[in-house]
Amino acid sequence: MFVTAGLLPPISRDLQISVAAAGQLATVFALAYAILSPVLAALTARLPRKRLLLIALVVFILGNALTAIAPTYPLILATRVIAAAGAAMFTPTASGVANALTSPERRGRALALVMGGLSVSSAIGVPLGTWLGGAGGWRSTIWLVVGLGVVGLIGVAVLVPEVTIPSSGRLRDRFAPLADRRVAAVLTTQLLMFSAGFTAYTYIGSLFDLSLPAVLWAWGLGGIIGNQLGGRLTDAYGPRRMVFLGLVAATIFLALIPFANLSLPIALIWAFLWGTVGWLVAPAQQYRTVAAVPDSVPIGLGLLSSAQYAGLFVAGLTGGLALEWYGRAGVIILATGLSVAAVLFTLATYRRTPAAMAPAAS
Repeated sequence: MFVTAGLLPPISRDLQISVAAAGQLATVFALAYAILSPVLAALTARLPRKRLLLIALVVFILGNALTAIAPTYPLILATRVIAAAGAAMFTPTASGVANALTSPERRGRALALVMGGLSVSSAIGVPLGTWLGGAGGWRSTIWLVVGLGVVGLIGVAVLVPEVTIPSSGRLRDRFAPLADRRVAAVLTTQLLMFSAGFTAYTYIGSLFDLSLPAVLWAWGLGGIIGNQLGGRLTDAYGPRRMVFLGLVAATIFLALIPFANLSLPIALIWAFLWGTVGWLVAPAQQYRTVAAVPDSVPIGLGLLSSAQYAGLFVAGLTGGLALEWYGRAGVIILATGLSVAAVLFTLATYRRTPAAMAPAAS
């Protein structure tokens, strides 16, 4: 999904649609992911985790291959739903496997390793895909995603051990944790955080007049560092501090986008730091979820993943409207406002949810 952020201009030209309409490819992917994640988790609850990871990757690869060959905008939107189904099965399962294979004192680093796959793909795949999309067409980039999916499939087949994680197959059990205020607080933070960050990221090509691949490289490299640093700092200081500090810093960087657009060196420094603080929070949020529902880790992580992609849906939809109606200023104001809302919500729930953030230093 992330790679489409750098492909919106070539997609819009090829399909003869607006940039905002091209951005809805990400919106459809995110909405499908958010809806399908708990449903597919219930349907696949009895499958061995390694087999489920392999099935998920096959579906993801198929969805992207169909995207690469689909001739029209409506058909491309439909193929994004298939790709989202594969991703919706893969990411929560991978996090659950990482949690099951790791001792509690190293849980933050293990969960960061899973999120590290996303940050590495952003650091390498997104700018490479953006360059490739400009040079050889956006469909070439989607074929690159297909190739990387095949590499991931081989890696899971060879390296991931068989893991059994008890999980309910009833759909209503998938939503039961929502009745817990601690869980609801974590999920709401996740939704607001991703809505804010990806309102700017999805339409970043319309926010900068500078070299977009270079800016995306810097953001992705910062994400790799932030994700790994976030895992270690979460283990050391607890997730509450990491979430709050990361959200405050991310809000500041979103507000500084006009300043970052003044020159390429400034933009690169800004993008690197924004990527660092943005990905700093991801392992902490996963840790909060695991601590809140220790007996239902796969369900909790699935809900967290759904909340993340619900945020991406909000970002794609509202960011596209803001871009159409108010231009780049509207996108920046919307992203910053959503980030402020995330900070305020975290403050409001900070003292109400200590049990959800229970590791040693919380």
